[in-house]
Amino acid sequence: MTQVENFFPGLDGVIASETKISFLDTVQGQIVMKGYDLIELSKQYRYLDIVHLLLEDKLPNQEEKRKLENKLKSYYKVQEAIYEVFKLLPKQTHPMDALRTGISFISGYDDDIDNRALDANKERAYRLLGTIPNIVANSYRILTNQELVQPDQELSYSANFYYMITGQKPTDLQEKIFDLSLVLYSEHEMPNSTFTSRVIASTQSDLYGALTGAVASLKGNLHGGANEAVMHMLLEAETVEEFEALLETKLLNKEKIMGFGHRVYMKKIDPRALMMKEALKELSEIKGDDLLLRMCEAGERLMEREKGLYPNLDYYAAPVYWMLGIPIPLYTPIFFGSRTVGLCAHVIEQHDNNRLFRPRVHYTGERHAVSK
Repeated sequence: MTQVENFFPGLDGVIASETKISFLDTVQGQIVMKGYDLIELSKQYRYLDIVHLLLEDKLPNQEEKRKLENKLKSYYKVQEAIYEVFKLLPKQTHPMDALRTGISFISGYDDDIDNRALDANKERAYRLLGTIPNIVANSYRILTNQELVQPDQELSYSANFYYMITGQKPTDLQEKIFDLSLVLYSEHEMPNSTFTSRVIASTQSDLYGALTGAVASLKGNLHGGANEAVMHMLLEAETVEEFEALLETKLLNKEKIMGFGHRVYMKKIDPRALMMKEALKELSEIKGDDLLLRMCEAGERLMEREKGLYPNLDYYAAPVYWMLGIPIPLYTPIFFGSRTVGLCAHVIEQHDNNRLFRPRVHYTGERHAVSK
């Protein structure tokens, strides 16, 4: 087999696009978003501020933020027919697959779907941001034989998303922490789902198609599905000691332990994980139950000691969502709901300065002569 120069399995380290959206600066230890440090943004701003920053290139003033929220609220309701579609899905359908179906469905109601102009794409992005919480919550409710929950126009965007999922209006702390999770999941440079959306968009496919592909990518447990896997792992143990023993057994069996390591951060902790860890501490104190926190901290110490690996966002987001009363099957759809704004920003950028992705391969198969 001949050696091929510049072959990087998994495209590790390959620069695939130029972007002004975000950048993982591993030297400075920052997630740069439109020039700002995401972690610092998350301490002072809310999710709708991030939406405005990503789609309008600047943080909003109060009037701009009010207009943005009103625009999203105008898209809260969905066509009633979508609920009939969800009723036709098999009950074992994963909520991510229902979400993918829902995005495909609403694309049919876009009368200007072939228009790739900037303003048209931005309006689609706002429509998707307004609609996806309804799709996420009510597709799951239909699949699990629950009553539909209609959006509450009086609540903030994040509070309404939480309300539709849980059926309960959040406390101030619940709203703050849920909103923080949306901020932290909102954008992260070029993970698999973002790359997928840009590849699809590079063919001049529409925004809905690009996001449908991103849903399929994000569903995988090596990407967005990791948060669900983390929570299931935590629930296998009832004590800190049992959780440590579980991790040790998995390491002994050479199993992949979800929630640790990152293709970019490598030997550094995901700074977003630190923010969610603090949120878990807040929830634990309010609830008077710190078992999940102690389990996670013990697992963090064990993995650093045994493998030199550190938690990523999913490791601490999972128990935070659990303590917020969110069903495990909705962890990844919520991740996608928050990441929608980042994905839309990337698709818009791709459409505005497009080059079709067409990589080559290193062929390792055989060659045969064709005999008569």
